[in-house]
Amino acid sequence: MECLFCKIINREIPADIVFEDEYVLAFNDINPQAPTHQLIIPKKHIATLNDIQSEDLAIIGRLQYTAAYLAKQQGFADDGYRVVMNCNEMGGQTVYHIHMHLMGGRQFTWPAG
Repeated sequence: MECLFCKIINREIPADIVFEDEYVLAFNDINPQAPTHQLIIPKKHIATLNDIQSEDLAIIGRLQYTAAYLAKQQGFADDGYRVVMNCNEMGGQTVYHIHMHLMGGRQFTWPAG
């Protein structure tokens, strides 16, 4: 069975897409935790961080690059922002297709809840 994010990539489910290239897709989170909250996902299905293989390293770097690019494009890079990746249930992962949360536009604190 195809996962939620694969369905978004395949345009079977709508999403508010903010960036796309041949490797990644970024879209606005439907339950934002900040003024800007976007999800950046690889187009290749990788279930968890534990499933990353050596051949995926360029894709993982592309996720990070895209987060920085979007933060700059949206004008909050210099003020600061947060990127988060969760892994498995105890780590807070709810969709089993790796994804990076990009959040900006407000003050963040540490430790996070």
